[in-house]
Amino acid sequence: MATSQAPTRQAITLKGSTNLVTEFFKYAANTILFQRGVYPSDDFHMVKKYGQTVLVTQDLALENYLDRILKQVNKWLLTGSVTQLVLAIISKDTRLPLERWVFDVNLVEKPADSAEPTPAKPESEIQAEIRYILKQIVSTVTFLPIIDTPTVFNILAYTHDSADVPADEWVDTDPLAIEASKSQQVKLRSFSTDVHRIEALVAYRYEG
Repeated sequence: MATSQAPTRQAITLKGSTNLVTEFFKYAANTILFQRGVYPSDDFHMVKKYGQTVLVTQDLALENYLDRILKQVNKWLLTGSVTQLVLAIISKDTRLPLERWVFDVNLVEKPADSAEPTPAKPESEIQAEIRYILKQIVSTVTFLPIIDTPTVFNILAYTHDSADVPADEWVDTDPLAIEASKSQQVKLRSFSTDVHRIEALVAYRYEG
């Protein structure tokens, strides 16, 4: 009697995981910039992503800047060179850092002593985890201090010493840290693929 075997779910590849993580950073950055009022709300339009509505910039200069940054981040993810990305929001007048949105990039460790291959993680599960993080970013407006001053932002990448860093686009810079005595932190949800795990938190200036 012939037997049939259920198809095995294909594990996500390094390239596939890299593209998923890069895309997440794009939508996370757009969500932060909108929710924190760094750019006018009129600069954004709604798109459907991850089974929900997200806001994406229509400002061509910002769009090009983010695309250029993420193109390099994609290369670093492929080579395992990047360990952390930070979106820092800074007061335009005083240059004081007000918030640091931190995304730690880790490689998923495979169990060394497991005889059975680890089951592949469904993409629907990955997208659900991303959806929760984006919803959390939106909900942070309920507890983050109101920003009532013009702001700008900067994206920082922490890489291994061996990383190939284009000197014409990336330079060593101030970490834009918030003094420990004036900093509060809130850990956000994480998400993982078969290759990468992204841990997120927001640190903000609290003068109370």
